[in-house]
Amino acid sequence: MKDIQNTPDTRGIAIQRVGIKDAKLPFQIKTKEGGYQTVLADIQFTVALPRHLKGTHMSRFMEILSEWSTKPIAEKEMEDILKQAIEHLDADSALLTLGFKYFIRKTAPVSGKESLLDVDCKFIGELARNGRFVFTLEVDVPYTSLCPCSKEISDYGAHNQRGKMSVTIRFKDDKECIFIEDLVKLMEDQASCPVYPLLKRVDEKFVTEAAFDNPKFVEDILRDLVIALRGLDGQSYFRVECENYESIHNHNAYAAHEESAE
Repeated sequence: MKDIQNTPDTRGIAIQRVGIKDAKLPFQIKTKEGGYQTVLADIQFTVALPRHLKGTHMSRFMEILSEWSTKPIAEKEMEDILKQAIEHLDADSALLTLGFKYFIRKTAPVSGKESLLDVDCKFIGELARNGRFVFTLEVDVPYTSLCPCSKEISDYGAHNQRGKMSVTIRFKDDKECIFIEDLVKLMEDQASCPVYPLLKRVDEKFVTEAAFDNPKFVEDILRDLVIALRGLDGQSYFRVECENYESIHNHNAYAAHEESAE
């Protein structure tokens, strides 16, 4: 059959990214314990299309991904997938994003009850032909903050709220990326108190008082998170966002920061 995608194009426009988006496949994500966790990934997979070609072969993206959906995946496997895309699609570069829910086992602070906390994650891999592979990890974590000002001026109590912190991080070529589990723990430690999916009354008392004893503005949480990320060996770039879902306002409090060690 005639291959229309492979026919010449005369408009002289190279397309930086062309491929598939919002594809869904199960993937196995490597865990810190050495096993894997099966997740449902939301996928964006693209390559660069040269100016002289009319189109890419869309079916090949799913062919490549389907081969990998039953294998545990981390940085090295992401690089191998991108190498396949560059080879099979004769592209100069490729980009793959896997977005997924990852579940962290949490133990309630007093009762010891176990539950699973879902965090939003992304693996992002970029590779150019004969170039370096760049792996980026993105993680969103919920947290509790308690307002220092409210605690200071009130005769009793203080308002608190749930928030979300987001970290986007890359590491130097000779360093492995941090495990999701370790990054989540580092992030939670900067809040007034972590969030738990399951709490008994004794746990609720504990987390309420823990937050009251550790008041933080959104700026405090962000700055403490920046300091913690700076302390990670081998990190080359990070971006941080913190957002408090305010309980006494009809708007949110927000802070963001990014820096590069390269």
